[in-house]
Amino acid sequence: MPLISPHASKNLKPRHVLPENLVATQQYASTLPDITLSTREVGDLIMLGIGGFTPLYGFMREQDWHSVCDNMHLADGVFWPIPITVSVSYEQANNISLGDELALKTPTGNVIGLLTVDSIYEPDKQFEAQHVFGTTDSSHPGVAVLMAQPPINLGGKVDVFNDDNFKLRFAPYALTPQETRDRFSQLGWQKIAAFQTRNPMHRSHEYLVKTVLELFDGVLIHSLFGNLKAGDVPADIRLKAINALIDHYFVKDSVIHSGYPLDMRYAGPKEALLHALFRQNYGCSHLIVGRDHAGVGDFYSPFAAQEIFSTLSADDLQIKPIKIDWTFYCQKCAGMASNKTCPHGSNDRVLISGTEVRRRLQANQSLPATFSRPEVVEQLYLWANR
Repeated sequence: MPLISPHASKNLKPRHVLPENLVATQQYASTLPDITLSTREVGDLIMLGIGGFTPLYGFMREQDWHSVCDNMHLADGVFWPIPITVSVSYEQANNISLGDELALKTPTGNVIGLLTVDSIYEPDKQFEAQHVFGTTDSSHPGVAVLMAQPPINLGGKVDVFNDDNFKLRFAPYALTPQETRDRFSQLGWQKIAAFQTRNPMHRSHEYLVKTVLELFDGVLIHSLFGNLKAGDVPADIRLKAINALIDHYFVKDSVIHSGYPLDMRYAGPKEALLHALFRQNYGCSHLIVGRDHAGVGDFYSPFAAQEIFSTLSADDLQIKPIKIDWTFYCQKCAGMASNKTCPHGSNDRVLISGTEVRRRLQANQSLPATFSRPEVVEQLYLWANR
């Protein structure tokens, strides 16, 4: 039985330049006018390059941007929950015409791709914020980033020839969608769940993954390697902490640990849908969706990310959510449990969250065994006390 198909396509559609054309393309790019991308745009471009955003061919044109904000579909009807855009200033836009080719630079000056412009437009940021984040409140970190970005969007086809050292920095964990699919096939996996994490894995996360492993061939533990909000644990520390957990508490070859290059948008339910969509491209048949998936603060109800999947039509996504209830350590059960399995009251439950782990680390307070495994705690305190 073959793996699940990529989103809205029979095959992955990476936008990377073929090796035999790379040198000539890079030389050509050096002759072009350029624009500098934000870190969020760099991550999106890398995902376009490796096929993670199949079937997109580049940054969204105006009609696609508006349609995605309005009804979570591209103008041609393909499901897509969050705009993928690149922005420039008014001054830059005045010097750009339809059909122009632009070199795309990282904030450090590394040219990593080309954009052929086929749309120039000024998006309504209030409209986008309300439809994507469910709020225009600038205290929401995703809204704040949106409002701070330049005012004009450029749409068009991209050609990508550099991953800005993503592969080098996170090898061997920076697997492309084709590479995860190849690994799944080598292991004989067909029923595969993705576990999204932007935090070190604590006991609740471990419980979620192990619960799923009872019924699935394997789990892709898929870490976000892009930028987070202030106070979150950085990617290299999370990688070490998760590896410590996998090495000591998971059966060999029951999980694959990999990562992807996006910044967090903190878009709650809409971001959960994006997480599902690109995990389908990575070859996963299911996505684990727990409490407050991709949320921030009190902007979304705890299970809003689960509820939004029920609003989709059957044709929107092939990948399916695994909706898991609130999980915790129960003193009377003497182990991890959920609302579905534990009959005891709140006084017996130790609620676990990444927020609480971060608070304790910042306050130099101990993390009990009911929160995190000792091997994980060791990695976190090495970082907190560096």
